[in-house]
Amino acid sequence: MNLPARVRVTRPPLPLAPALRTAAARLCPDAPLDALSGAALAIAGGAVIGAHLRWSGGEAATVETGWRGRGIEEALAAALT
Repeated sequence: MNLPARVRVTRPPLPLAPALRTAAARLCPDAPLDALSGAALAIAGGAVIGAHLRWSGGEAATVETGWRGRGIEEALAAALT
């Protein structure tokens, strides 16, 4: 994947740490954070700018508006496969 220089994608361990949980809830408010089976987060400059969350029966993904269309969505999805 060819991401912007300051962006990295990570698969944090579950359950999410409090700061990551807060960021995931902000980006994917309808996701059942207590039931996650997988999570990939995009981080830029210390801030979570994207999330792809998976749970039994569903998934949710979003990237902050200013970061869309730069390959981050694809990198998040690839991190969970």
